[in-house]
Amino acid sequence: MSAKLQLVALGFLSQISPNKKLAIWLALVVSTLIAGCVQWQSGAKIQTDILAMLPKVSESPLTQRAMASVEQQLANRLYIGVIAADKNQVINGASLLMQQLKTHSAAVFTDVISADISQAQTLNAFYFPYRFNLLTDRQQQQLSQQQWPQLTQASLHKLYSAFGYANSGLISQDPLLLYPDNLLALAPKQSLSVQNGVLLSTYPQNRSDTSSKYIAIVMAKGLQSAFSPTAQQQQLAALNQAMSAVTDDNAEISFIKAGALFHAAAATDNAKQEVSSIGLISLIGVIALVWLAFRSVMPLTIAIITLSSSLLFAIVLTLLVFGELHLLTLVFGTSLIGIAIDYCFHFYCERLNNASLDANQTSLTILPAISLALITSIVAYGSLGLAPFPGMQQVAIFCAAGLIGAYLTLVFAYPKLASANLKDNQYLLNIADRYQGFMLKRVMPSSRLTSCIWLLAGMTFTAIGLNQLRSDDDIRQLQHTPTAIQQQEDSLRTVLSGGTDNQFLLVHANSEEALKLQLEQLEPQLESATKQQLIGNHFSLSRFLPSEKTQASNYQLQQQIYLDNLTEILARLGIEESIAQPLVEEYRAANGRYIDANAFLNSAAGQQLAPLWLMPEQGSDYGAIVMLGGIKQLDKLSALFSNKPNVQLIDKVAEISKLMSHYRQLTLALLVIALVAALAIFSLRFGIKLATIVVCVPALSALLTLSALGLLQAPLTLFHALALILVFGIGIDYSLFFAEAKQQTRGVMMAVLMSATSTLLAFGLLAFSQTPAISAFGLTLLIGISFTFLLSPFIQIFTRKTAEC
Repeated sequence: MSAKLQLVALGFLSQISPNKKLAIWLALVVSTLIAGCVQWQSGAKIQTDILAMLPKVSESPLTQRAMASVEQQLANRLYIGVIAADKNQVINGASLLMQQLKTHSAAVFTDVISADISQAQTLNAFYFPYRFNLLTDRQQQQLSQQQWPQLTQASLHKLYSAFGYANSGLISQDPLLLYPDNLLALAPKQSLSVQNGVLLSTYPQNRSDTSSKYIAIVMAKGLQSAFSPTAQQQQLAALNQAMSAVTDDNAEISFIKAGALFHAAAATDNAKQEVSSIGLISLIGVIALVWLAFRSVMPLTIAIITLSSSLLFAIVLTLLVFGELHLLTLVFGTSLIGIAIDYCFHFYCERLNNASLDANQTSLTILPAISLALITSIVAYGSLGLAPFPGMQQVAIFCAAGLIGAYLTLVFAYPKLASANLKDNQYLLNIADRYQGFMLKRVMPSSRLTSCIWLLAGMTFTAIGLNQLRSDDDIRQLQHTPTAIQQQEDSLRTVLSGGTDNQFLLVHANSEEALKLQLEQLEPQLESATKQQLIGNHFSLSRFLPSEKTQASNYQLQQQIYLDNLTEILARLGIEESIAQPLVEEYRAANGRYIDANAFLNSAAGQQLAPLWLMPEQGSDYGAIVMLGGIKQLDKLSALFSNKPNVQLIDKVAEISKLMSHYRQLTLALLVIALVAALAIFSLRFGIKLATIVVCVPALSALLTLSALGLLQAPLTLFHALALILVFGIGIDYSLFFAEAKQQTRGVMMAVLMSATSTLLAFGLLAFSQTPAISAFGLTLLIGISFTFLLSPFIQIFTRKTAEC
């Protein structure tokens, strides 16, 4: 702020009485409350889905649709393993569990199944009219080699087998019984058996455990997002109630579980526990600090009013801009407390150091420094808003609005509300004064040799640390999964032959027939990948939607059955020749009648598979999703399809992680831009030399923080970079107040001491969080604020030289 602008602002505010200022502040608060109520009534909401905060992957529309389709299929699905030593107990337990989930939890779960018996019936109803177009690979090979007599012999064996499934109706329409094998081929290959509609398998045991156990698999899908805390509570409560009903019926049954629900719920519980423990310690620490400094309830009350108005402004403005407020915005946005409460500290420390000033005079005295602090903090947070990251854009608006609210409270409410006199308490002032004297007289280099030693030590520390600094942008660091949950998921994946992973193949082509051909050509490679143990399993629509080329070939091969040799075949089977003519007519009528994707996916047989087929939209290609499970070597798997332009391995985790890397670099670049902007602003107030020194304190702190992270072997992430923005926002205030105070820094040192202590209590403790992202945020603040606190007093050396000049 220039000197002329400063004088105008001070002159205007000095003419307004404290009572009128309080009235202005109350009017602002009431207006903000009304605006917030209007927004809430208009549909503004609290967003709890973590996925809404993540960056949007910049992909083609077809790829985005494929990701959304897979996410919809997998994100809310959960798997329950029912375990017991007796097979009948397992089957009965799984049946009871499904019954409980369907009847008592219908409003929570859908698609509760184990083995879908009705699926075979619906598949039969759809495919039977197309039986002349269907052949298994073995049947194709035999007919290509004119081996219809061998097929006739196999049919005769099935016809008279004690366990045969042939009946007179089927034989009259399919004398060689080719169709049943085609129907069986549609079922996905799996190691599980089916009994009484339940998927069943043996359960892996420890080598020391010689008992035999069985496991039944029950699957369900949550109606709401597994990342919603409310949905988590509802789904877990319903599931626990259903499992309790099973164990009440049979106490020997146990369960294992897998799915995003259990990971997300564990993360939510962990966050609640950490907030309650770390938050309580922080609150007690800040209260004790304020009491130790001022020995009065009033400063604590004013601090609460400041933070409350700050949060009010932040919430309402965020709702005005975005129409919703994400829960994680509140978590990351609480960082504004570390700056907003500094305004209160500086006000009261100035009053304590200059007892002759009343509340109105004190607010005017610190106004220039507070105004510059506000501008630079808004620049810092505004730089976050430039990144195309929905979560950080909300955090930027939230924090900037909150700081404006705190600033307005100090300017308009403090002159009246904080007018009570403080007790004469010099204890913390003396501590800050002694610390400042120690840093300037003992730590500050007193000779060129000492200066060179300090400089060399700093350069060595920085060089070694930065050399060892590594980055890690894996999005999975957003949550911490307890070992017990991961072990259960791994066990279920083993039973399910790898389950289904988030990675999948997207195959595209410009026509339906071309896409079907692509899927057929891809099948041998996927089978090879399974044999090479690159994947555990795969699921493709190729077996359900053969190409017209394949169907026509199969139809042509069956000519030798229905046109060339039908009489002899019926004679060998001992079937009356009277059925020959109807069969010939049916065969001829089926010519050119092919299985159509639309017809299949809209039928009862194909509805569940519809998300795997993407119809063209706005000129895009046709697309098909091939699900993959048990991926063991993702790099080698990706290399298999590198020369296939129409086949793309989609890995959303990797794509978002790549974006996180981009935003990490962008955030660090924005930090540099914020430093340059702060330098330009401060130059108008202090001149280029002192402004450079003021900016160098947070800049050097950020550099030393990065070096310390390297020495601690902490990989650099987006969350470290975001925390550095906060280090800049708080650190620039420290150096700014020292520069503004010239040599009258006793009160400033106390305010900085209190600010640093409260910030470390509020956010430094987050370094001990079990969630890597939160721990990274807290660790960076712990180190960065410590360095800033240590460096900021040295600004006095330069202000002293400026004063002497």
